Parts: sequence; structure tokens; C-alpha cells
Amino acid sequence: MLYLELAIVAVLIVINGLLAMSELAIVSSRPSRLKAMIDRNVYGSRRALALASDPGRFLSTVQIGITLVGVVSGAVSGATLGLRLTDTLLELGLPPAFAEPAGIGIVVALITYASLIAGELVPKQIALRNPEKVATMVAPAMTVLALVSKPVVWLLDFSGRALLRLLRQDAPSESGVSDEEIKTIIAEAETAGVIEPGERKLISGVMRLGDRSVSGVMTPRTDVHWIDLTASDKAIRQTLKNAQHSRLPAGETVDNLIGVVQTRDLLAAALARKPLDIRQHIREAPVVHDTADALAVLATLRDAEVPMALVHDEYGHFEGIITPADMLEAIAGVFRADTDTDEPEAFRRADGSWLLAGSLPADEMAEHLAVTLPEQQDYDTVAGFILAYMGHLPACGEIVTAHGWRFEVVDLDGRRIDKVLASRLPPTRRERVTPPPKAPLKPA
Repeated sequence: MLYLELAIVAVLIVINGLLAMSELAIVSSRPSRLKAMIDRNVYGSRRALALASDPGRFLSTVQIGITLVGVVSGAVSGATLGLRLTDTLLELGLPPAFAEPAGIGIVVALITYASLIAGELVPKQIALRNPEKVATMVAPAMTVLALVSKPVVWLLDFSGRALLRLLRQDAPSESGVSDEEIKTIIAEAETAGVIEPGERKLISGVMRLGDRSVSGVMTPRTDVHWIDLTASDKAIRQTLKNAQHSRLPAGETVDNLIGVVQTRDLLAAALARKPLDIRQHIREAPVVHDTADALAVLATLRDAEVPMALVHDEYGHFEGIITPADMLEAIAGVFRADTDTDEPEAFRRADGSWLLAGSLPADEMAEHLAVTLPEQQDYDTVAGFILAYMGHLPACGEIVTAHGWRFEVVDLDGRRIDKVLASRLPPTRRERVTPPPKAPLKPA
């Protein structure tokens, strides 16, 4: 009889462990992975997704099972095993005043310990290691249990919803995945060796590109080489000779560019000993707004006659050009052949400070410095960030503190901020953040 009672307790602990494992596995499973398993016809995946899509009813089903198991286990341990141990203690000469509480207490403590280990901790750790696989294994049995206990589940689910409504917690929670969660998953995948560090950088670059506007990706007006159609043939030939790009915008003024010229067309005409006629080789280029999404403009470039777009602001002024190379640079970083200097845009010094180029995108600066920039901002680069916080064109040596960092302008290129030194503030001063002015300036 004793062995039967011990077997009953062991079975109840195992059932409790299975229920706890099922609960955590289905709740922790990612719907995207379950849908992928459905496409592969994995047995139980469809039922697991159905249970995960209605967590209220599923949790009620599990709670019914766990509660029943707890009640039966308590009754067996107290009414049978506890009394048996009490009789044994009395036979050993222990006074009755101490034998009964000691017998029941020891049995309850042992069963509680076994329930925590075999009925909670170990099953839940198994569920967390591979929740989708465990969910597909237990889903058929949990579906049957849900059907059997449907009336009680409906009552519990209705009561729970009513209480949530009284507590004003009935609004649906946001289930969307944030950028921070995606970055955390990517970092975990890199740590586990699932993806390479280079792959992580590329994925991060794609995410940055999706958050940028055209003005944060384009080649700015001051760096654009263009063909002046009103210039002499000699000046145009010199421009073509000095050009390092295969496509150049052309127009009568920089604010009146009418298209793009491909240098290979001019080379073919020159080899055929034809006269230099720039207008004959001009191809139409799309015009995009400087606040347009970079990914949306990528589709425009794909369908354009030439893969180059002219960027204009709301007043119609020419702001720069954007090409597929600019998109690739935003994802993979600047290529050495495209820069006039071998210096990196962001360099960490031995003392932990950062030497930043004014042209460095602000979101990349935020990643290097581990700071969070506001979602609504009127700047795209480090230079724009400094101008926004200072409110005026600074001189060399001017300093501003923001986001726990001290930013010093160390070099100017005319009216453009060329280099900025960022140093971390002491812990006592990191909370002091200088707010930007209400009307921030645009970088020169």
C-alpha cells in the first residue's frame, strides 16, 4: 500500500511537470517559427499555434490541471503518507504533541521539494531550451485537455476578462517587435555562432537604412561634381578628366540640373571622332524629396533610366544626389576608394574618447556612444547634431554636453564641422543633458 501511495505522488509530480512545461513552451514559442514549422508539415505545429493564439483559454486549461494536481497531491501527502510517518515516529518514542506535526511537515517538505525540482524547474528549463519543439509535442494532448475542460475553462476565462475589465486592463497589448528586440536577437545569434560578425553588421546597416531619409544617405550638394553646360568645351573636358565617377549630373546651374551624363557615352563618341555635344547624351534622372524614405527611393532608382536621382528640398533647391552606391555605403560602410582620406569616420582613442567626422551619420554615432537619440530630429549627421545643440555655427574649441558625453569641435572646414571629439562625462555629470534649441540649424 505504501508503494502505491508513493507511485501516486510521483505520477502527480510528473503530471504537474508536464503541465508546467507545456505552459511555458507554448507561451514562449514564436508564432513566426510555428508558422514555418506548419509550412514544413511538422506534426502538432498547427495545434500549437492555435493554442498560442488564444493564451487566455490555454492558460485557464493549464491552471485547472495544475490546481487539481496540487489538491490531490496535498490530500495524499497529508492524509496518507503524513499519517504513516506520524505512526512511525510514535513507535520510535516521539511524544504525540511533536510526532503529528513533524510527520506531516516532513512529508510536505519532501513532496514540495520534489515538486519544485521535477514538477517546475527542470520541465521549465527544458521548455525554454527549445520551446517550439516542445510545444509541437505537447499540443495534441493539451488540445484534448482543453476540449474536456471547455465548460470550466469558459467560466474561468469569462471571470478573468471581467476582472481585467474592472481593473481597466482589457486593452490589447502591443505585440509588435521593436528594433531593440531585433537587435537583441541578432546579438544573441552572433554570440551563439549562428551568424557571423560581418552578417550582424550588414543586418544592422539594413535596419539603419530603413530608418533614414534620403538626406541622411545622399551625397550632399557640396560634394557633387557636375557639368556646367554653359562652360566652354575646354572647361567641360577638364571636368570630365578630373571626374572620378561614371555618371555626372549636368545643367546650366547647380539648381537647374536637367539630367545625368554617362561618361562612357562621351567616351564612345570621342572614339568615334564625333564632336563633344553634352546635351545629346543627357539622360533624364528622377527627382526625389530630401525627406523621402531611403528604401522607397531604392525602388525609384531601380526603375530609372540611369541609377541616379536628384534630391531637392521643399523649395525646389538642389540638395544632392543619391545612387545605389550611397545605399550600399549606408549598409556596408564607406569604401576606401570612395574617400579622399584614409582616416575612419569614427575612431576610438586609447582613453575611451571618440574622434568623429562631422559627416558621420548621427545614428551610427549613437551606436558607437551607446546613446539614444530622439525619434523626431532635424539632423542626419554629427555636424547637424552639434549645430542642433549649440544653435549656431561653432568655432574650434567650443564644447557642448549632451547624453552623458562632452562634444568638442576640434576642426572646421570652412563653415563645415569637420571633426568632433566626444569624451564621456564623469558619472556625477552624465544626467545633465543640454536640450537642443527649438529651431535647430541645418549643417552647412
